[in-house]
Amino acid sequence: MADRYTLVSIEDLPSHLVLEILTTGRLSAIDLVCLELTSKTFGGSHGLYPHKFKSMVDFAAFQLCVSHGVYNGMGWNAQKELFDRCGGNWKRVLRFLQTVEESSSMVKTSAGNMQITTGRYHTLLISNSSVYSCGSSLCGVLGHGPETTQCVAFNRINFPYLGRVVQVSASHNHAAFVMESGKVFTCGDNSSSCCGHQDTSRPIFRPRLVEAFKGVPCKQVAAGLNFTVFLTRQGHVYSCGTNTHGQLGHGDTLDRPTPKIIEALEGVGSVVQIAAGPSYVLAVTDNGTVYSFGSGSNFCLGHGEQHNEFLPRAIQTFRRKGIHVVRVSAGDEHAVALDSSGFVYTWGKGYCGALGHGDEIDKTLPEPLNSLKSHLAVQVCARKRKTFVLVDGGRVYGFGWMGFGSLGFPDRRVSDKVMRPRILDSLRAYRVSQISTGLYHTVAVTSQGQIFGFGDNERAQLGHDTLRGCLEPTEIFVPELADDTDVASE
Repeated sequence: MADRYTLVSIEDLPSHLVLEILTTGRLSAIDLVCLELTSKTFGGSHGLYPHKFKSMVDFAAFQLCVSHGVYNGMGWNAQKELFDRCGGNWKRVLRFLQTVEESSSMVKTSAGNMQITTGRYHTLLISNSSVYSCGSSLCGVLGHGPETTQCVAFNRINFPYLGRVVQVSASHNHAAFVMESGKVFTCGDNSSSCCGHQDTSRPIFRPRLVEAFKGVPCKQVAAGLNFTVFLTRQGHVYSCGTNTHGQLGHGDTLDRPTPKIIEALEGVGSVVQIAAGPSYVLAVTDNGTVYSFGSGSNFCLGHGEQHNEFLPRAIQTFRRKGIHVVRVSAGDEHAVALDSSGFVYTWGKGYCGALGHGDEIDKTLPEPLNSLKSHLAVQVCARKRKTFVLVDGGRVYGFGWMGFGSLGFPDRRVSDKVMRPRILDSLRAYRVSQISTGLYHTVAVTSQGQIFGFGDNERAQLGHDTLRGCLEPTEIFVPELADDTDVASE
């Protein structure tokens, strides 16, 4: 029988079909660049689009930008500013949009999709939809059962049934996982009901399904100190756990044993990202507005005062200046925001230079980080007295407290502080895709799927065989990681 299938070169396909393939949304900006460099098919106008576009790939990148949720929510002025900041290159605009989107979930590397998340004394890693943990815990946050209180190397976490994990968040004593199906699992200390289960008498040592979200698919979780916030695919926000400072956003200080929808956010638009500090929450909507609620300590809520907010309140500084925020990070004592043009803003407690403005003065309202204005930032990350900014191209800048070497600079002394953004020279040779910092340690993932850690390792949170800390980024060995084919779909 004759072979019914014939191999066809992409050069032989009609131009309109090639364009349709390029705009399916399955290709990254880097994929488009590679295609443009490999074949003349992707150059020239082919009569399919206006001559202002340099090539078919350029037009495809434009189409993908226009259909992107973040770009859609931006005003015309913001869109123009981003285009100008990207040098009039639609492929670079697309790369910015895709990189920002990945920053709070999984990033694509040559070794597969990955996400790194740091807790207090532990680290969680998603690789190809499986989750691994290392570090120490007495309350189940490692997810390996009551018999495991320390993992000196990354070990895979087993779930009640096979499924693909797409996002994880970890706090001091609990963790939450989002599956590809939208289901949510949690583990750790549930004495405050932060895991969303009725049983608060003992820790949850292995991931357990949160029953409250049956039929309500989630896309992101954010773990606070003793509470958890959940973001659904429909843009709704739920919360549960301790509510002493109003951090659950329900207008009171009553604790919630199971997730409850935050009704005050229902009429403000679709929420696209959430971040949880120890006792406060930041929520970004699709129109670029940032809402904050919970503890007002250290001016972390961004309203110019230290009052607790029991209901979500819009940060007016961004609104008045027409700034479209796309991502936020909630640190222990300060906060960081990234806008749609790649500019960075910080506010809160300035101790040790954590805000990056060259001093230790508290900032009661968000202020632009002028020293990074020439860079296109794609991810911001804040934790205890330190901040990291990842810029387009994979370079990392750090500033704040250098304690335990968790800022990644080898010239640390006991009282050292980095008052302004400083590039991590030891990572210059790599293209960093994501960075996460914990209490005393930091971990980064490169575009090649390499994992680097630095800082304190006394509790094995860096995943090294030795418990010796690292003053500068050191590659972490990870046991053979599961392949996607080993994980069945739900």
